[in-house]
Amino acid sequence: MDSKKLQAAIEAILFAKGESVEIQDIATALEIEESKVREAIDNLKTAYGKSDRGIQIVELENSVQLRTKEEFYEELIKITTVPKKQTLTDAALETLSIVAYKQPVTRLDVEKIRGVNSDSTMSKLVEYGLIKEVGRLDAPGRPLLFGTTEQFLRSFGVKSIEDLPEMNPDILEDFKAQAEKEIQIKLDI
Repeated sequence: MDSKKLQAAIEAILFAKGESVEIQDIATALEIEESKVREAIDNLKTAYGKSDRGIQIVELENSVQLRTKEEFYEELIKITTVPKKQTLTDAALETLSIVAYKQPVTRLDVEKIRGVNSDSTMSKLVEYGLIKEVGRLDAPGRPLLFGTTEQFLRSFGVKSIEDLPEMNPDILEDFKAQAEKEIQIKLDI
């Protein structure tokens, strides 16, 4: 299969699927090596990167998705139903960041870090598709483990969890000192 036909086949798969597709699955479907699929995807990304194009290919870990460029959102919403925009509360953002940086994590682990019950917040994040159950902990009661989803990666504009920003060490030390102080206050009561 020549490179133009390969690009067209990948484009057709991504368009028809409408959601992310694993690169390995594309290679299997087209019966070619994964490296050739990756090369074709890179060529498509370059072509779509031009300012006269309204779509782009986004990589999400080992998957790719064809989607509209964000700069055309205003034009797009004029002809489609405006999706309900979910706004996250401070509690939801705090919980989501704990899951993102500590995953896989149990609900109890999140509650220990936050210091408050997180049942409803975790349920809301699952409902929004930002976190999901990823297994069970091999411990008494076999509690559920949670991790982030592809929707999380899309929403926060990162390719993978490894691309999340690192915590500033000075701020981290301030957080640790504050937490130790709070623990001491609770012990004194």
